[in-house]
Amino acid sequence: MPAGLIALSLVPVIAGAFRVTTLTIGVEVTPENARFVASPIPVVLHAVGSSVYLVLGALQFAPSLRRRRWHRIAGRILVPAGLISALSGMWMAVFYASPAAMNGPALIVMRLVLGTAMAVAIVVAFLAIRRGDVRTHSAWMTRAYAIGLGAGTQLLTLLPWTLAFGVPSQTMHSVLMGAAWAINLFVAEVVIRRRARRGAGTVRAAGRSAVPAAHLS
Repeated sequence: MPAGLIALSLVPVIAGAFRVTTLTIGVEVTPENARFVASPIPVVLHAVGSSVYLVLGALQFAPSLRRRRWHRIAGRILVPAGLISALSGMWMAVFYASPAAMNGPALIVMRLVLGTAMAVAIVVAFLAIRRGDVRTHSAWMTRAYAIGLGAGTQLLTLLPWTLAFGVPSQTMHSVLMGAAWAINLFVAEVVIRRRARRGAGTVRAAGRSAVPAAHLS
């Protein structure tokens, strides 16, 4: 799973690195990048925060790393990185003048709702682990990561449509973007429920093995 998630993260990570590099070395101002040149801090924060969050977050799904101290150390980096990614993304959705064909009202609303949901999920997960509730922590961090990974999955929804039918209209662009988030959240819920079933099975198995031991004592 970590390898697949990192592969899916490459699209937003590479795009973010390219954006930060061009802003650093200077770039010709065009209608497509004028908003970034005029106000570079939000996009730089979003690119850096999202890249750290996506790569480290993918590694958190490795069972071997979850059982080590590395998981906790990485988590302390992930929480602020994820919040920076979510909050800067919402700022850009509202204040950047994006091309109308790519940023209709429906997509702006989705970005605000999902950005808020991602930030809230991270906070809920953080509070859960502080009180020792590992299951709730794991579930909400999985949901937050699914939202953050939306930019990677959006390539898989936008590219086939573009190749088959050309550049999508504003409405279809919003539908395809929303579909990517929906796919991620659906997969996240499947993963969460499988973990819960495995956990319940482990508890039942431990309870059954304890009965003979109790009789022997």
